[in-house]
Amino acid sequence: MSLNDTPSGERIHIGFFGVRNAGKSSLVNRITNQQMSLVSDVKGTTADAVKKAMELLPLGPVVIIDTAGIDDEGELGELRVQATLEILKTCDIAVIVTENDELQKAEKELVSLIEDRKIPFITVRNKSDLSETRKGGKIYASALTGEGIEALKEEIARIAPKKEKEIHLVSDFIKHGDTVILVTPIDESAPKGRMILPQQQAIRDIIDHGGIAVTVQPDELTAALKGLKNPPALVVTDSQAFGKVMKLVPADIPLTSFSILMARYKGFLDTALKSTAAIDNLPDNAKILIAEGCTHHRQCEDIGTVKLPRWLKEYTGKNLEFTFTSGHGYPDNLGEFDLIVHCGACMLGEAEMNSRRQAALEAGVPFTNYGMAIAKINGILDRSTEIL
Repeated sequence: MSLNDTPSGERIHIGFFGVRNAGKSSLVNRITNQQMSLVSDVKGTTADAVKKAMELLPLGPVVIIDTAGIDDEGELGELRVQATLEILKTCDIAVIVTENDELQKAEKELVSLIEDRKIPFITVRNKSDLSETRKGGKIYASALTGEGIEALKEEIARIAPKKEKEIHLVSDFIKHGDTVILVTPIDESAPKGRMILPQQQAIRDIIDHGGIAVTVQPDELTAALKGLKNPPALVVTDSQAFGKVMKLVPADIPLTSFSILMARYKGFLDTALKSTAAIDNLPDNAKILIAEGCTHHRQCEDIGTVKLPRWLKEYTGKNLEFTFTSGHGYPDNLGEFDLIVHCGACMLGEAEMNSRRQAALEAGVPFTNYGMAIAKINGILDRSTEIL
């Protein structure tokens, strides 16, 4: 996978924030070396967030986000400010652009919010004609001349969050030469002409680490198992096929799902696993939020809006009320829900996923994911998480 092909959820998200006319868009255009954002002397030119996936050296693949001014006015302006603050939840790094040495009230409030969320940030003094590029913990730069831009890039790379341990999707569980069977149903709800992102990532991860990836549909699983000289080191299935696959894979062969592996990969495995206990204690008329990180055309047997609600009702025997969200939409008031079931979050960055998980914890709402919930319903939660 090349840097240009790196999925958005795997990129570091860098948001540029500030008041109107501070030069955010001009600075973003300088950093990206292209006319990414419309620039004007008129305040409020950037109405909606503008995103650009690119490679930013020395950091690597990133998403640059230009946002509306945090001091926007009027009814529409307030909506823009709210949208900007929502963008903050998706950011791994925040760059505060100011044209003053002393921060304005709105800028100070933004800094306080960023610090509360523990987001690494940089303050850059734009429209500067000073010869120094660093002074008092602040970067001085000029979008007009390009002065200080390299220093800004270096500082962004320096404060970028780094994982304590590199976690892979599948290869952590196999050694060189091992075979992994990937069960990938191709039905009416599958994307036409392509595989979903976790399946692609799993195949690449296995191949990159010297493993052998065997990809089949559920009906071909038995033949694949019989055709192997040695048993596979692992079988990974699409969660919605758990009910069928669990009956075909011998008990001594490790079995899990793409969604469960994604929970580990995205850093919320423990939360998702513990929260499955809430499924057994749902009251009648319980409210459940089913959240997907991507947007796609809903099919008649969609996993999130059709199959999962049906299986939860059948398992609990209760009347349940469901709310569905997709993409970057996510409710502010989570306290009304009894359970949140999230997708694997392959399209969401680590910062956004952590923000959603943390919001659920603060609201006291159990937060699990598709794979964990479906494994629980099928009575194989222990087996499907044993390898983890």
